[in-house]
Amino acid sequence: MLNKSTAVRITLIAITTSTVLLTGCQTMKERVLDSSADGQTSVELRAIQSRAFDTTDKTKTMRTVIATLQDLGFVVDKADLELGSVSATKLSGYALRMTVSVRPGASGKNMIVRANAQYNNMAVTDPKPYQDFFVSLQKSMFLTANNVD
Repeated sequence: MLNKSTAVRITLIAITTSTVLLTGCQTMKERVLDSSADGQTSVELRAIQSRAFDTTDKTKTMRTVIATLQDLGFVVDKADLELGSVSATKLSGYALRMTVSVRPGASGKNMIVRANAQYNNMAVTDPKPYQDFFVSLQKSMFLTANNVD
């Protein structure tokens, strides 16, 4: 049988351990939801990195993505049509790596293009490089859709 002081100690240890564990879980939850250094949530970052295009032609979209990256000074490292993925690097005084994925949208009536940029192995969260890429891609998609060379 436990005496009263031992039972109190065990209860206090259990409460302290539970509090520490719950605090750790809360901290981990905040890190997962607020992943970037500047306070952007992963949902906000995904919105910056993604665009939908009114086409169902994955091959044409992939070719346009590759051409756009090359126009912006990137060298294509890998391209896989089946996976819908293109990786490219820009080496002009810095190492900027861009990975672009192309997949059909949920409705099946469009293509979702998502770009992911890294600068010296750190994720780029600034919207500017993504905006520049998507503006150029949108122009190229328009020209391709209207058969303009």
